[in-house]
Amino acid sequence: MKAHGRVHKYGDNVDTDVIIPARYLNTTDHKELAAHCMEDIDTEFVNKVNEGDIMVAEANFGCGSSREHAPIAIKASGISCVIAKTFARIFYRNAINIGLPIIECPEAAEKINDGDEVEIDFESGVITNRTKNETYQGQAFPDFLINIINSNGLLNSLK
Repeated sequence: MKAHGRVHKYGDNVDTDVIIPARYLNTTDHKELAAHCMEDIDTEFVNKVNEGDIMVAEANFGCGSSREHAPIAIKASGISCVIAKTFARIFYRNAINIGLPIIECPEAAEKINDGDEVEIDFESGVITNRTKNETYQGQAFPDFLINIINSNGLLNSLK
């Protein structure tokens, strides 16, 4: 299982209120959530993102409230994976629950730049920055996580 795309890079402490502003929490429509993803921190994100692109951030990505809307908005926007130095634990769990691959890799988070072309091999954990011709070792996904992601979320994997 692999992901490949162009990087959209953000800094430390990107909270769930920035990922999907609270004013849009009255909808469960994934396309509507995606249309407002990151708009308070990056007004052009929804116009720049393409299916398969990758989000990279620094430390404590997804901090703040425990809303599942945040990883849903990211996934529905077309992002195939989020790489960060660290994730807020509830965001980490919510992302896995909805089938959004996320990888903690401090080296990749530091060295990858906005616009770089990156490929991720989830089974080995290898992150390849094609723009810089560098590789970084993230944690490989165990089989049960690959099953959850391939099933498009925890509930679907249990069916």
